[in-house]
Amino acid sequence: MLLIFSQQITPRLDFIFKHVCTRILELEIGFTSVIEEFIAHQGPKLSYAKQPMGNEMFVQSYGLLEQSGVEDLEVQVKPWDETFSFFQVGEKSDLPFDIFSAAFYLLSRYEEYLPHVKDSLGRFPATESLGYREGFLLQPVVDIWAYKFMTVLQQKFSDVPFPKKNGKIHSLIKIEQPYLYIQKGFVRSLAGYLKDIGKFKFKSAFKRSRVLLGIGKDPYSVYDWIVSVSKQSKNSITAFFLLGDHPSLKDGFNSRRKKFKLLLKYFNDYNEVGLLFSYQALNDTEILKLEKRQLEETTLRTLRSSMNSDYLVVLPELYRMLVEQEIERDFSMVYEDTPGFRAGTCTPFLFYDLDYEIKTPLVIHPVAFTTEGFNNKYESDSLQRISAMQQLVLGLNGTFSIFFNIRDFTDEKSNAIWRNLFEQQLHAHE
Repeated sequence: MLLIFSQQITPRLDFIFKHVCTRILELEIGFTSVIEEFIAHQGPKLSYAKQPMGNEMFVQSYGLLEQSGVEDLEVQVKPWDETFSFFQVGEKSDLPFDIFSAAFYLLSRYEEYLPHVKDSLGRFPATESLGYREGFLLQPVVDIWAYKFMTVLQQKFSDVPFPKKNGKIHSLIKIEQPYLYIQKGFVRSLAGYLKDIGKFKFKSAFKRSRVLLGIGKDPYSVYDWIVSVSKQSKNSITAFFLLGDHPSLKDGFNSRRKKFKLLLKYFNDYNEVGLLFSYQALNDTEILKLEKRQLEETTLRTLRSSMNSDYLVVLPELYRMLVEQEIERDFSMVYEDTPGFRAGTCTPFLFYDLDYEIKTPLVIHPVAFTTEGFNNKYESDSLQRISAMQQLVLGLNGTFSIFFNIRDFTDEKSNAIWRNLFEQQLHAHE
């Protein structure tokens, strides 16, 4: 066991040391603020303070973990070997940066509590983030720091075991409308026709007619293919279905229709079904409860995983709602339009409520990118970027997650890249 000494064992310190040491490195740790107990400890030990005491590993505290509340901090990012870090400390420290304060800053989403410019949907934009501005957004820096810490620890104490965990691949699918043309009802189908004709999309109107007449297959009817591919893989898939109101009339559907319920049950037999909360649910707890109950009554299983409409994360309110509803896992921690690690880690972590200074049971699953994020400016090197991110994450024994959209799997030529990538993800690292 690694014994950690600090004069004050704060909730922040407990949270971040357990993420770095236990969740990432799978090290058994303990805490003490009693000097005599620390000195008497015969195994590996670390002091986290202002000054070292003896032959232990020493990381100088920057001070963030001893504070409470949120204040505007001066953060200076500097290069560190192949990566970057901040909160530089003195020469006596075995690490040049207080990686624990820095990791807490990123995982708690400290910067999202500070005043910032929001986008048109009320989201925290990637361009406002420290990672984007300083050029480390594509690196899960917290995990990189953890392994740097591990290397120094093993140099000090040769009997510290190296973690034996393996990296994981978890593919995610966002399904706002399960079908493009069918199961819409007369009013929504008519609205779709009128929009197609008004924009001179006669090919789309023709396709819609063929599908509704039973001559053609709905473009989104790809669920048999998804299930077939997933049966041959050990990697995880979670599909998030929208049950609430869709923002667009023509794209909406009745989630209480029998065909949709059968689809949920069918998919749930082979893969996890999660819930995509609607905008209305995120603004009204009663609607959120209703959507959760509807999914659970259909699948006959307790809802474990959810995501928010348009990846909306408003801290801390929306995550508190999920905690109150006893939802285990959230998958909204991603920038829709920009690839990268929003919280600086590729390892699932607990939501820390900065207002209340408590660690909650809600597990936040970081997502590397959404397919929407690879728009025209990324097309030429999309696969190279994705491959580099995946190799980096698996090399750190983290979890690599991509958010696909159900429309990525239609038979349009431009979607071949996503269909192929989806299959590759399911058979990678097995």
